Amino acid sequence: MNPQATLISILSLLLGTTITISSNHWTMAWAGLEINTLAILPLITKPHHPRATEAATKYFLVQATASTLLLFSSTINALFTGQWDITQLTHPTSCLLMTTAISIKLGLVPFHFWFPEVLQGSSLTTGLLLATAMKFPPLTLFLLTSPSLNHTLLTTMAIFSTALGGWMGLNQTQIRKVLAFSSISHLGWMTIIILYNPKFTLLTFYLYCLMTTAIFLALKTTKTLKLSSMMTSWTKIPSLSATLMLALLSLAGLPPLTGFLPKWLIIQELTKQEMTPTATIIAILSLLGLFFYLRLAYCATITLPPNSNNYMKQWQINKPVNSLVTTLTTLTITLLPLSPMILTIP
Repeated sequence: MNPQATLISILSLLLGTTITISSNHWTMAWAGLEINTLAILPLITKPHHPRATEAATKYFLVQATASTLLLFSSTINALFTGQWDITQLTHPTSCLLMTTAISIKLGLVPFHFWFPEVLQGSSLTTGLLLATAMKFPPLTLFLLTSPSLNHTLLTTMAIFSTALGGWMGLNQTQIRKVLAFSSISHLGWMTIIILYNPKFTLLTFYLYCLMTTAIFLALKTTKTLKLSSMMTSWTKIPSLSATLMLALLSLAGLPPLTGFLPKWLIIQELTKQEMTPTATIIAILSLLGLFFYLRLAYCATITLPPNSNNYMKQWQINKPVNSLVTTLTTLTITLLPLSPMILTIP
């Protein structure tokens, strides 16, 4: 894929995201989502591999279905209320269809089936875009329409997303699939608080993007795609493997790392809203995800697990680490002391 085509795809992604997040008319929001979908397809098929083609086909079919549902929902709402404004979604059928459409776009349970397969068939760079930047426009629509959506349905989907994201990630050996189920689990945390404090949803999303970007870039630097290769990648850049372990633990939400901040604030807010049972359930379910994060962190360190398989040791290479990886990893580990300042922001 030549640089001009890559540049056009990236600029189209920026254009589609900007159109969606800045529009107040459903047709413009739909157009931005369609531009995003068409712009990411060449990047998914870039490796010229059958698995990449399969991933692009699945992604296109699922996103086209979600966009059709979104347009259908907004049309029904306009038919009964005469409003095309995004914030004026009031018709019950439209609200249900819109919840379904945005959930498919994001990959919430029970519409998660496409996301791990697409991420597995993509390169690490494209997978990073799918897990972070492509989630922002649908999440913005969720924020704008959240007062009209069904609270019970959103809470149920959030709890099941956290449960399935942790449960399905337990027996995965492909790191991209593990990170895909991690994304589904984090989407559950973002969705459960969106009705009560949307600011925490955005904070969780931003910190998730920061931590995921650091992990994806570290994996790309060491060229690690599965657990067996992660076990021996420490010989390439030992310092990066050690910081990758801390970044994975931060994504798991262990204190005193950055990833603990959004979970702490969300549990605190749910308790204030007299939803202590919900907060307890989602906190316990996050322990499922903690197990595979700890397994990844264990494999990222120097200690090799006891088994009978012989792995070819990698030669240590004095390869310079990108300064962006260093900066993002540092932020991934050390942002928790900023929490008092974040809490004072209105």
